[in-house]
Amino acid sequence: MTTRRVVITGLGCVTSLAEDPVALFDALCEGRSGISAIEGFDASAYPVRIGGEIKSFDITKYIHVRESRRMDYFSQYAIAAAIQAVKDSGLDFQKEDLFRAGAIVATGIGGIREIEEQHLRLLDKGPSKVSPFCVPKLMSNAASGNVAIQFGLRGPNFCVSSACASSNHAIGEAYWNIRSGRSDVIVTGGSEAAMSPIGLSSFCAARSLSTRNDEPERASRPFDKDRDGFILSEGAAILILEEESHARARGARIYAELIGYAATDDGYHITAPLPDGAGAAKAIELALECARIAPEKVDYINAHGTSTELNDIAESAAIRAVFGDQAYKLLVSSTKSSLGHLLGASGAVELLVCCKVIENSIVPPTINLDNQDERCDLKMDFVPNVAREAKIGTALSNSFGFGGHNACLVIARYE
Repeated sequence: MTTRRVVITGLGCVTSLAEDPVALFDALCEGRSGISAIEGFDASAYPVRIGGEIKSFDITKYIHVRESRRMDYFSQYAIAAAIQAVKDSGLDFQKEDLFRAGAIVATGIGGIREIEEQHLRLLDKGPSKVSPFCVPKLMSNAASGNVAIQFGLRGPNFCVSSACASSNHAIGEAYWNIRSGRSDVIVTGGSEAAMSPIGLSSFCAARSLSTRNDEPERASRPFDKDRDGFILSEGAAILILEEESHARARGARIYAELIGYAATDDGYHITAPLPDGAGAAKAIELALECARIAPEKVDYINAHGTSTELNDIAESAAIRAVFGDQAYKLLVSSTKSSLGHLLGASGAVELLVCCKVIENSIVPPTINLDNQDERCDLKMDFVPNVAREAKIGTALSNSFGFGGHNACLVIARYE
């Protein structure tokens, strides 16, 4: 049986730093930050008052306002990113077999803003005032469902929800779906909109977040010994995955080929990773095995790199375990230093960045990396503070999540 190749032909995103892939990548390479003071609600009483908040999003650039009122923000972000990605791909779904085109869109939390709003209505006005649209707005599969409706897709449609590994799992499942011959096109990625009072307060209570309120742009510091937690962010990224001969037949531009995917679990703790990174290392190892390449073929890793002590140390250990001395020749950067942590959407944003790295031969930096933590290995090159020109043939994207989830994707320059 001939293995079907899977390529990436379209990109779209909505983030706190930019609302399209070109502008996002340029901003990342310039070392800019999307972290700022929270304005969407009064955060003055919170120990954390900063985040990667999207401040000027206008859904009516993409769909009619009547449609948007039936969607939580995480669905709106997903729709906007999907419309961008489909346009970028040049696909015309009117010419496609819609039963061979699907949508697999992840979220870690789903419609938390809708839950908050309707709970307040329930308490203030009683059960009769809860919106009839509450369930279709808050359910985690609302983004994937709305994306499928937007384009009339009738193939596989579902949501993956596995905390911060959600997007990589979704993209990986889309990859297997196409590779196995069940579909030709999948609209995939992730979306998150947990920048809300309960979302922020929950992570504050867990003491997961940076409290560097007076320096928001310097608060996210992956691999830096002065880090004090991650930054909560929101947004979405969508990629178009397509079977290679299908893409070639319609003359599509191909950003990269998705050549490997693997997932494991730590089976250790609900929030903390295995200290030695063994679960993450196995996911990387299996992804490379799936891609049928040796570790020496990898040029760049977009790290999960959350700016938390436990994650940064465990991920560094995992990279060393898999790559050995090659770990010191790799370029490794965390774009969460600029964007913060988009939870279930983070993996999709970071794979999009990997596509742009291969396209532009530039690696975005890990900003705010002023004093590299020696426990993350001082010999590893985390591309501190300044973008690096480098021809990248193969890139790897790591995502790890609460629950012990590990998911790794491998892409390569299309040839």
